[in-house]
Amino acid sequence: MKDNQSNATLRLITIIAMMFLYAMISFVTNLAAPVGKIWGASFDDPAQAERMGMLGNLFNFLAYLVMGIPAGNILSKYGYKKTALAAVLLGFCGIAVQWLSGSMNSFAVYLTGALICGFCVCMLNTVTNPMLNLLGGGGNKGNQLNMIGGTLNSLSGTLTPMLVGAIIGQSLDGKTIADVNIVLYIAMAVFALIFVILLLTPIAEPEGAGQQVTYEHSPWAFRHLTLGVIAIFFYVGVEVGVPATLISYLTPVAGFAAAGFVAGLYWLLMLVGRTIGSFVGGKVSSKTMVICVASLAIILLVSAMLLGDSAHVALPVNWAFETAQMPVAALLIMLVGLCTSVMWGSIFNMATEGLGKYTAKASGIFMMMVVGGGVVPYIQSLIAAQNCLLSYIVPVLGVAYILFYALFGSKNVNRDIPVA
Repeated sequence: MKDNQSNATLRLITIIAMMFLYAMISFVTNLAAPVGKIWGASFDDPAQAERMGMLGNLFNFLAYLVMGIPAGNILSKYGYKKTALAAVLLGFCGIAVQWLSGSMNSFAVYLTGALICGFCVCMLNTVTNPMLNLLGGGGNKGNQLNMIGGTLNSLSGTLTPMLVGAIIGQSLDGKTIADVNIVLYIAMAVFALIFVILLLTPIAEPEGAGQQVTYEHSPWAFRHLTLGVIAIFFYVGVEVGVPATLISYLTPVAGFAAAGFVAGLYWLLMLVGRTIGSFVGGKVSSKTMVICVASLAIILLVSAMLLGDSAHVALPVNWAFETAQMPVAALLIMLVGLCTSVMWGSIFNMATEGLGKYTAKASGIFMMMVVGGGVVPYIQSLIAAQNCLLSYIVPVLGVAYILFYALFGSKNVNRDIPVA
């Protein structure tokens, strides 16, 4: 009886630790877009400012391409706790380098810090997703735990652009990264605290973690995984590109602080969607959820592009929830957050379902394709430099592929491959 209680307590501690890491993934990732726009504002040409402002985000996600597979290998060899500790240490160093870039006034140093932070969040994602899926026993319950973690992820994502916007104010003129040092200090302090907590917390390792495993096949042999990593490439690009371009779209209309606040509402809606998803995730399949939300996201984005600036609606623009007239297109784009909220965990769940011992390596491959969060928004920014609303054709195409994956590509057709 005592052993069962001890195991239950250890399992709960492990789940809480993974949830906390989920929040830090979003905190670090969502610093890239607003801080990058501060750097971008130092360039005189508006089109160049838009492109350079997204470079930090691009470098943050390029790390996934480099670190995805090694992160999976590290997880397989050293287990979840050591991988998480190494990731948190990298996160502290990455934020410290970004802070240093302000005192050195060096854009190149900032990009280096963004790249290091990318290594951190790649490794954290590699740990948290399969760990929560395994703790939930896979299937709908595993997806449900990822939804709950995603709720904390969205809360962190909501606060980050709002906080940076409130510190910077309505105009970027004359602003430097030193003006948001307080945010960087908070990030470093949180990473230091998490490192100590993880060091002292007994993290439960899944059976076989940290041991040598023999693989008869490559994880790429599973068709639903291969198509799933392509889906996650587009998904992360959509998740990041939609609110980042929303800031660019609304800044000339209402100022940087208001634009950042509205973009934060996108992440708040992701939080709402993930909260709802955490309740229904145990009853509704990942496939059904993705089919529904992907269809709705396409409708919202296409409607925003067609509607343009022809109609306006009052939206909150600050912490006092004072309102200002904004294009209805901004509201429709913001509502996409409800749709993207459940995609990450659902796509991961579909792509890794039934992989058994291949799950850790597959997670690394999966993380590698998160580079889409840098590539897709950068491509979108090239179009946004000329027309912000027109640029949303990029996420529309990405969501269309995700819909295809849920409908036709997510079925495991390789059940003949031994996974034990």
